[in-house]
Amino acid sequence: MKYTAHINVMPLSELLDPQGKAVNGGLHNLGIHQVQDVRIGKHITLTVEANTQQEAEQVTEEACKKLLANPVMESYSYTLTPAH
Repeated sequence: MKYTAHINVMPLSELLDPQGKAVNGGLHNLGIHQVQDVRIGKHITLTVEANTQQEAEQVTEEACKKLLANPVMESYSYTLTPAH
């Protein structure tokens, strides 16, 4: 069965996010002052072939830990749904 993993990788909240800071400054320069903070990360979509949802979760977790996120600087979260 195929599953779709939607993964969000974000910089750790304790770390400076220079890209987010630059975007926040740009928004303020455009007159959009309601935005208080910007954090920029990445969204990754994987299609995982697995026999069970638990197996698909294990594959997704392994991909995140080994390649997609740097645990020293980033956190990740994901949702897993049957692929259509």
